[in-house]
Amino acid sequence: MSNIISFEEEKKLYRVYSEYLRNKFHTKVYKLPISLNITCPNRDGSKAYGGCIFCTAEGGSFENLSNKLSVKEQIEQNKINITKNHKATKFIAYFQNFSNTYMPLDQFKENIMNAIQEDVVGINISTRPDLIFDDYMKLLKDVKDEYNLEITVELGLQSSNDETLKILNRCHNTKDYIDACETLSKYGIRKAAHLILDLPWDSIDDIYNDARLINMTKMDEVKLHSLYIMEGTKIAQMYKAHEFKLLNREDYVDRVEIFLTHIKDDIIIQRLVGRSDEEGTIHCNWGESWWRIKDSILEQMKRKSNYQGKYFKEDDFYG
Repeated sequence: MSNIISFEEEKKLYRVYSEYLRNKFHTKVYKLPISLNITCPNRDGSKAYGGCIFCTAEGGSFENLSNKLSVKEQIEQNKINITKNHKATKFIAYFQNFSNTYMPLDQFKENIMNAIQEDVVGINISTRPDLIFDDYMKLLKDVKDEYNLEITVELGLQSSNDETLKILNRCHNTKDYIDACETLSKYGIRKAAHLILDLPWDSIDDIYNDARLINMTKMDEVKLHSLYIMEGTKIAQMYKAHEFKLLNREDYVDRVEIFLTHIKDDIIIQRLVGRSDEEGTIHCNWGESWWRIKDSILEQMKRKSNYQGKYFKEDDFYG
């Protein structure tokens, strides 16, 4: 790992997720990915076919175990894998791939209950903004209260630009996201948003709007991604056909800096840059290690005396 920016310096630049977890649970906490045999409404024809243009047939992650394993088996096996390399003593069960609220309520409840273990302190559920339902959130609230767990629902927003969302074949819009946030807040469930900051169809103005929308919906956490392109995806076909031009590395660094300096300083940042499996990847992080991109972001912010929330304005609303 690079030592350009020390961890103590990094914590002064933005709200680091790992530090938040350590302060809250007084130990090192690590996410355990869980993959279910499920799908999405824009894959099965409910809204569309083919899924998002950047998503492979396996979903959005390369670190998951086989979804043929039970939830409990995946948790136990991932604990062994994680503790070999990381000294975590507490864990977050992370339902990661596809849309994890897109199933019958009894099946959803069974999966959640199977993730509850003595050393699991939280449950994270990744899903779409248009799949946030009252009865599912009521269930999560009851589980949170009964078992004293931190429960976070991660919404795949990706962009605040509805036209970009159409190109991505997301089959939802920003209103769906706003409505989802209102429902999550009603039940006291923590909210996280996923954003891709170097989408070729988004302008710099869209990055400012991303920040405004995150602030307006009082997001608890944000996960930032750089765009990566995998073989076998629609976006790979578009890229090879020269239908769009990728942004460069410097563009991404600038966009992350703009976003961070314009969001509230209490929003937790899960990550600053994405990564993908080398096998089958056409483009990811401009051929560099993810941590080099991260270091570039932090180094630039430090050099310019910038930090998360520097330009945040309480009355600067989205739209």
